Order: sequence, then C-alpha cells, then structure tokens
Amino acid sequence: MQNLDPSGFLSIDGAELEYRMLGPSPDAAPTIVMLHEGLGSVGLWGDFPEKLQAATGAGVFVYSRAGYGASSPARLPRPVDYMHREALDVLPKLLDRIGFRRGLLVGHSDGASIAAIYTGAHQDHRLQGIALIAPHFIVEDISVKSIAEIKTAYETTSLKEKLARWHKNVDGTFYGWNDAWLDPAFRDWDISEYLAYIRVPVLIVQGVDDQYGTMRQVEIAKDECYCPVDVAVISGAGHSPHREAPAVTLEAITDFAKAALRDDQTLAA
Repeated sequence: MQNLDPSGFLSIDGAELEYRMLGPSPDAAPTIVMLHEGLGSVGLWGDFPEKLQAATGAGVFVYSRAGYGASSPARLPRPVDYMHREALDVLPKLLDRIGFRRGLLVGHSDGASIAAIYTGAHQDHRLQGIALIAPHFIVEDISVKSIAEIKTAYETTSLKEKLARWHKNVDGTFYGWNDAWLDPAFRDWDISEYLAYIRVPVLIVQGVDDQYGTMRQVEIAKDECYCPVDVAVISGAGHSPHREAPAVTLEAITDFAKAALRDDQTLAA
C-alpha cells in the first residue's frame, strides 16, 4: 500500500500513472475507483468526481491509464485486447497499491468495459458493486461508424487542439485508441463471457442518444448477468451522460453507491 497524496503519480509496470484522491483514504472509508473513457483522463472527468465524493461520502480515486493525460505513453499500436490487459494486469496491481479495501468501480465507455472484465475475472471480495456508463460488451456497427467519423474530425477540425489540453501526447492518445477500434480484427471483440461471472450488483447508465452504442449493450448485460442489473436510461444524453445530464446521472450513481455500501458505518447518512 502507498500513502496517497491528494494528487501525484503511481508507478505500475514501469509506467507513471497520474491520479487524484478525493475525500477519505482507502483505509478510512469505501473508495470509488473511476475508470475513464477511450479518450479520457483525470482532467476530463471535470467536477464529476468531486460531486460524487460529496454526494456519497466515500473516497474517490481517479487515474489516467498509460497513454492518457499526464501518464506515461503507451506502447503503440495498441493490441486489440488492450482492455483485457488493463483489467487483468494493470488494475489489480493499482487496487493493491492504493490499499483498496472495499468500494466500487465506476467506468465510462472503455473504462466500463475494463470494469466489467475485471469484475468477471476476479472474485474480489473487496468490490461491492460496479457502475457502468455507456459500456461496450460487443462491437456494434454504430460504434465503428462513429469512431471512423471522429478520426475525420480529429484530422480536419479543432478537436485535436481541444484534446491536447488534457493529454500530453495527444496523437498517441488519439490514434492509440482510434486505430485499435478501427482494426478489422476488433470487430470480433466480445467480452460478454465475463458478465456471467460478476457477483456484485451492476448499474448501467445509458444515454438515449449514445452515438457509440445502442440499448443492445444493456440487453446483453440483462441476458448474461446472474447478479442484479439496474438500468438508468438518460434522456437528452449521448455517450457521456455525466457531462450531458450531470444531475440525473449523479443521482443514479449516488443512489446505487449508497445502496451497495449501506452496511458501511464509516459513511455519512
């Protein structure tokens, strides 16, 4: 276990991963570990981690995976199983390093898929639930179409400059993600097999207008999971409900977190 400053870097498998720790430390209260999207980072969560910490009373740990934000670059090209590698190799070490004792995973998009793989692959008694924002369990046509379109936008609009505010190696971040998803071999990517092995409650937060996935993802979770699956369908939101409809998204995740953690006496009512 490493004593956690409010922000800094953790060394995991030779990479320096930037992080922020909000609220009580993992040895004092449950911790919500947040896993960002395919173009996300610590900073791109905005103020959602602060709001989640205030609403739940839990600690909130946010980090940037290798290749994102201020973390070390990732080796490119990313393999098509890069999310499996994060879930099976990196995340277990990170949870141990921060002294994770009990709590939740909250993941968005790629981060949600990583959370699902981790939870299905590890019967981790410390984990009390997972909240998945716009998860991917299979690759849909709409996903590939939108990812091809965002490549065009990156190369022809101000999107690159906007993302460069949040990533120190913006081309590596963008193409590392984009090229993997557009690799023809990625069309066979499917993590639904992990869902049957999840043994904690699941919340799925899905925007009605998600341009990267449909309600098919939710249906797969309901079909494959034996654990309880709650679904919050968010009107007026696309792929990032926590940015596009923050109040209702925060309420859904907070209610889920409080229910999952309600037996913990260290949390405020």
